[in-house]
Amino acid sequence: MVSGKLVKIVVYEALQFAALVVPVFVIMERFGSLMEFIRRGDKTAYWLVVAASIAYVTSVTLLVWVPLKYVTLKRRRFITEIYQWRPTALVYLLLTTLPCFAILITSSKVQLDRGLKFDRFIELPVSLVLFSLICVDIIERIRHCRLMGKTKDLDSDLDVSGPVLTHLEHVTSVSGQLPTEESQNGSPSPPPVTKNGSAIDRWRDPSSASRHASPRPAYLYSSSARPWDSLGPLSILGKPDLRSNAFVQSFLFWFDTVELVRVAGQETVFYSVYIFPVLIFAYLSTLRMILVPQSPLLSAAGVALQDLPFFVLRVALIAEFGFVTPLLFPLKNVLVSLTFIYFTFLTRVKIFRRRNMF
Repeated sequence: MVSGKLVKIVVYEALQFAALVVPVFVIMERFGSLMEFIRRGDKTAYWLVVAASIAYVTSVTLLVWVPLKYVTLKRRRFITEIYQWRPTALVYLLLTTLPCFAILITSSKVQLDRGLKFDRFIELPVSLVLFSLICVDIIERIRHCRLMGKTKDLDSDLDVSGPVLTHLEHVTSVSGQLPTEESQNGSPSPPPVTKNGSAIDRWRDPSSASRHASPRPAYLYSSSARPWDSLGPLSILGKPDLRSNAFVQSFLFWFDTVELVRVAGQETVFYSVYIFPVLIFAYLSTLRMILVPQSPLLSAAGVALQDLPFFVLRVALIAEFGFVTPLLFPLKNVLVSLTFIYFTFLTRVKIFRRRNMF
């Protein structure tokens, strides 16, 4: 009987292979239709483009994609040493996303040179390219999760960088455990009783201990309790599921890039020279997918490849064409960039490390 793990692997690989080839076929078919229109109905140009797309997909599948998948699934050679980036995502961006964006730029250039407005490649081609990109990202995120049954415990699935608050226990300060004034003046003090490796004075006055207690109590942490246990009957709604969260996080991760590509579909933008920086910066922002979601470099890559370039580009687009993009997105880009620069670099400067400022 076929195991469920094998079925899951086959489904994942089939979906990723479809995401690899389908966008290329759709984009090239639309480009072939454009070339047929320019050649005044010549079918030869159309079929040449289609044949070129078939040859390209066949070549990259046999020479690059299949060997990469074999090495990845078998965990052979250098693949076992890779933890901070995703080879599959890198190859997908080079073999599918890059050619699709290049065809979009070429289509705009061809129509600009001939003074035509035949096809802006909106809706199906562009949406299919972005949706395939998101699907590959989601598959890479949930590849190690089970598709049936309950998810694993929170601590075993998530990369928890800190402890989880479970129960509160008051801990006195160091001054509360020092000898009293009578013992310092020469009076004998009762011997401490050792418990769990710490000395506890069982003869100390509780009121005296409370006076010497720290004004800011510390707390003990462990990972035995769960935040949703206090919800009672609604605990099933409060417990997070990593599989559904992966879908949400992936779509939010690409939302800014999707909006910029949507701007490229505007007629005034597509048939202008601004189409080149728009699509180039949109593709550069997709390179963030190479890093794993838990990578510490992801924030810096997001600012360098997305927020800073997108802010400059959107300001230029608004100045040239008006509000072709909502004002919310440049505001988001500038706020993310400024907060990253401040908390990463400026807080290290001496003047910003003064505690009496804020």
